[in-house]
Amino acid sequence: MSINTVSTIDNLVPVRHALISVSDKKGLDFLIPELMEAIPGLKILSTGGTHKTIASLLPDERKSALVQVSDYTGQPETQGGLVKTLDFKIYLGLLTETYNDSHREDLERTDAVPIDMVIVNLYPFKETVARHDITVESARGNIDIGGPCMIRAAAKNFIRVAPVVDPVDYSLMLDELRSTGGKTTLETRAMLAKKAFEHTAEYDRAITDYLRERSIGEIKKAYPDIR
Repeated sequence: MSINTVSTIDNLVPVRHALISVSDKKGLDFLIPELMEAIPGLKILSTGGTHKTIASLLPDERKSALVQVSDYTGQPETQGGLVKTLDFKIYLGLLTETYNDSHREDLERTDAVPIDMVIVNLYPFKETVARHDITVESARGNIDIGGPCMIRAAAKNFIRVAPVVDPVDYSLMLDELRSTGGKTTLETRAMLAKKAFEHTAEYDRAITDYLRERSIGEIKKAYPDIR
């Protein structure tokens, strides 16, 4: 397998498409109006409860800027939200490199768009397993799959994509977008990428620690109808 080696990138990257899917919706009421003002032509891809929240924050004349991920991919969400964002078009949009002709051809072939910003945070696994009444099955259900994948893809491609995982960074990001006319800088994208990988590493460590402490007896107790 050959790995692409990139030499030409842009310092300033216009944000035209953002993917927003958050477990912690704190700050969205501040973020969304300010984001739409900073980038008047922005298109937002979103899922589930996040989509519903964003829709409630947009004026009627801007609601067309919001698109369900399932409408974009052509694949409905599975029951329980099990699979929402694990789709070729999503990851093509996250991982494509600006000056790669093959990537541009793939985008055109699939009618996909480059995704320039990802605003994602994860199911609260550590908080969930801290409860005294938590079962192995409840813990298992709170292991986020799509979120870490999107964060890692966006962070890997920090040469073009801004991965935002912490509501604390909303103001910083908005300040930059206002000062640059809706663009992110390489410096900010690299800083956000470091934070994103720290976020997923801590998340995986919490899952690992929880599972390591569970005996097979405790696991079997959570599934009384083992066949």
